[in-house]
Amino acid sequence: MSSSQHPTWSWQLPKPIPSDPLPEVPLPLPLRAVLVRRGVLDSSTATTILEPPKPPDPCDHFPDLAKAIVRLQGACQIAESVAICGDYDADGMTSTALLMVTLKCLGAQPIAAIPNRKSEGYGLNRDMVIRLHEQGIRLIVTVDNGVTAQDALQQAENLSMEVILTDHHTLPDSPLNVLCLLHPSVTPQDSPYRCLAGVGLAYLLASSLAEAMDCKEAIGPARDLFCIGTVADMAPLTGANRAFLREGLNNLHRTRCKGLRALQRLAGIEERPLKAEDIGFQLAPRINAVGRLGDPQLVVKLLTVDNEDEAMTLARQCDQLNRQRKDLCNAIEAEAIALVEAEGATPPPFLMLAQNHWHHGVIGIVAARLMERYFRPTALLAGEGDGRLRASVRAPSGFAVNDSLKACAVHLDRFGGHSAAGGFTIRAEKVGALHEALNKLASNWHATVGGGVSISPETLLKLHEINLDLWNSLQQLEPFGIGHPAPLFWARNCLVVDQHRMRGGHLQLILAQGDCQRRAIAWRLISEAQVPERIDVAFRINMNHWQGEDRLQMEVVALRAYCPEINLHRKDKTYRCLIDKEGQMVLVNPKGEVLKAILSSNGKLKCTDSRARHPYIHNLIEEGLIGLGLRP
Repeated sequence: MSSSQHPTWSWQLPKPIPSDPLPEVPLPLPLRAVLVRRGVLDSSTATTILEPPKPPDPCDHFPDLAKAIVRLQGACQIAESVAICGDYDADGMTSTALLMVTLKCLGAQPIAAIPNRKSEGYGLNRDMVIRLHEQGIRLIVTVDNGVTAQDALQQAENLSMEVILTDHHTLPDSPLNVLCLLHPSVTPQDSPYRCLAGVGLAYLLASSLAEAMDCKEAIGPARDLFCIGTVADMAPLTGANRAFLREGLNNLHRTRCKGLRALQRLAGIEERPLKAEDIGFQLAPRINAVGRLGDPQLVVKLLTVDNEDEAMTLARQCDQLNRQRKDLCNAIEAEAIALVEAEGATPPPFLMLAQNHWHHGVIGIVAARLMERYFRPTALLAGEGDGRLRASVRAPSGFAVNDSLKACAVHLDRFGGHSAAGGFTIRAEKVGALHEALNKLASNWHATVGGGVSISPETLLKLHEINLDLWNSLQQLEPFGIGHPAPLFWARNCLVVDQHRMRGGHLQLILAQGDCQRRAIAWRLISEAQVPERIDVAFRINMNHWQGEDRLQMEVVALRAYCPEINLHRKDKTYRCLIDKEGQMVLVNPKGEVLKAILSSNGKLKCTDSRARHPYIHNLIEEGLIGLGLRP
């Protein structure tokens, strides 16, 4: 792969595990090996993944939840007007729609109040509070925002307005002056609710309120909207998220929400149970595009409308905005790449690019693409007027965006986010000083990771093992996402039978091991270099739905030229490993001394050399067997 996309692939092969891990778990060996390497060491823990337990009573985990329910119950009983103040991303818009539907059904008069991305920026703001007060609003419920809105919260207090704040972004050091705070970090350390996104908090609030008022039908499509917002916001698919999603995804294609049904029809996915990736690649982009380029109220209306024809009309508007979003992203990405390459071969440790004409709504997407291309934290800045710029930041795993921005707060007017993504507003004259500070932080981080992309396959898979039986077993581990990713497999010594360049920089391969052939696709593979004849490949497995046909395919994450020998590095020593003509593994130490071992048919290690009993040598043999593709 080209150095512009990935400076170095550093392969970290999996560590040895027992030859038959988790024998009681009804999964194929490769999948059981994945679970063990993820820290699942007993069958009861595996069961919580395969069959997530029902989450506990949320009132036992959120100290202010009962108080919030009482206040909203009172609002419903007197038909009080309540402002639902959301964010303009999929998490915020689904959260807003969820509470709108529930509160209206329970008797309140909810109104949606979402700031304009371009003119107002993120989250609840002072002017919005004043406008709501003038409209007679005395109760505000924030969803997916609020923890950084100190000025707005102070304005609400000054006007004797009450605020129920629900948010999952990093809490400030100072306490928030609100009526109720629902935030994952206020729950016990081991709580299954610590993974919730904004829509998860809205779902708990709505379902708890409906239960308290003995009107469970008021929830309506709340679980469906929870699924959309949770996956779209890339919340960890663990704990309560996993439990709710497992049930919700199975029924999402039968949703009662006419807007979601319209979106599914446009995406061609309305006739089968959905997976998390269907949301991430088909539904969420169409919803997010509205918040990026249009009026978020369009999505709120789409998700609350009760007329099928109107729902389809609104869904088509979302689809059109998504097409515009794609074109805009591609144009900005091309311009950004040209700016980087004009500066020289090696980008700075922290990549920061600014253009006044870039659109605020899509710079986050392009920042993520550049982050993946150059493997470094990336910020794209767009002009905001009045000498200020607004930025979106994305970073590889391990570089904490929120901590870095906090460390550079002296340069910023406003900032927020979490470990992988964030944003800030800054005066133009301070950009240089900020970039210098972020470069220092990124340089320290690069020094710890070696400047390369670490690829860590979880288990070996032979090509003939990629079949429907494995696929069906893989479905038992769904849904996949942050915190519980799809397994990353690797295959050794694959013959490249055919390679075909596709539009968009993609590469299609036909790989073979013996008589077995499998199709593989490498997305956005920029390098034009020919793939070697024999390769090792790290990949995930997916089902490709194309023109009415379903077929399994390998989605390539990384590849390297196959080498018959491998090296094991231990501090200043290097050990060679290879397979001899008899099929034995040969281990050669730095002095040239040789030790041979072989696996029996039942996977047990056989070695007559007494040196193999030493733990250090035994571990070398086991790692050598893995590296040579002899053990999962």
